[in-house]
Amino acid sequence: MFKKLLLACFAFILTMGMAFAQVEVNKADQSALDGVKGIGPSISKAIIAERTKGGEFKDWADLQKRVKGIGDKNSVKLSQAGLLVNGQGKPGAAPAASAPASASASAPSRAPSSASSTSGSSPKK
Repeated sequence: MFKKLLLACFAFILTMGMAFAQVEVNKADQSALDGVKGIGPSISKAIIAERTKGGEFKDWADLQKRVKGIGDKNSVKLSQAGLLVNGQGKPGAAPAASAPASASASAPSRAPSSASSTSGSSPKK
């Protein structure tokens, strides 16, 4: 019984982490920043230190300029992992969550046409 309860709690915590995938860089604490794939303790500390010293980040360029370790390539990956600056993802970086959703949305529209072509070819055999 205890193992089941422990497993249920673990699953709940895991799903809660996935539910809060987007993290605002100007509002997040260190543990929230650490939860973003690609941000470790050293970068999260640097973000918080720079935010405390220089105020909120204006945009992605400001974040990249002020925080060592966040460059163009890294900022694209962080944006795709759910990091936001003033509620915005990095321009040109599609969020990772939207790619599978659009692919799954287009898949059902293809499925009926391929199913009809398959069924159309089956009677010919």
